[in-house]
Amino acid sequence: MSRKPRQWYPGARYHITARGNRGAAVFFNDDDYDMYLQLILRCQKEIPFTVHAFCLMTNHIHLLLEVYNHPPGEIMQFIQFRYAKYFNKQHKFNGHLFQGRYYSKLIETTSYFLAASKYIHLNPVNAGMVAVPEAYRWSSYPAYLGKEQHSFLTRKPLLDCFVDPKIQRYKNYIEEKGGKAYGDYCEEYRPEGA
Repeated sequence: MSRKPRQWYPGARYHITARGNRGAAVFFNDDDYDMYLQLILRCQKEIPFTVHAFCLMTNHIHLLLEVYNHPPGEIMQFIQFRYAKYFNKQHKFNGHLFQGRYYSKLIETTSYFLAASKYIHLNPVNAGMVAVPEAYRWSSYPAYLGKEQHSFLTRKPLLDCFVDPKIQRYKNYIEEKGGKAYGDYCEEYRPEGA
């Protein structure tokens, strides 16, 4: 049975996740995380796309992307193939690093766009890895607060969903308790296995 083609068009936004094979770790150390981020930047130079948010967890990744003239599959193939090659060589492993195809959810509304960013940025908190999202180094959230910088990251579209002071209002939105979160908008919107 052939796979159903993924829907895409120029300007489409996606929440993309990819999980380690059998739930295994895909990052062992800081060098691994750094390499994945470097590959996002390298890919962006060859295949233009926008990164609105990201979070690299121990055994999976989250990306909030906007594509232009290339489908998300080309972007993910570029990054995942090169990262798996690096990882296997670095750690003397063989075989598949990632579990099957990446999962993607097309984002068609502003509320989903915001909710996806909230879900991504709260992932380390919900996993019990940190108490507050800005404490997690391998996420775009510290960059949204001006504490980090990633040349491949574009903050403006998410921040423009808020009135001034935009950064403070975005922070309030991410960290509010009891507010609508990603999964609250639509249960099937929750990424597979996340």
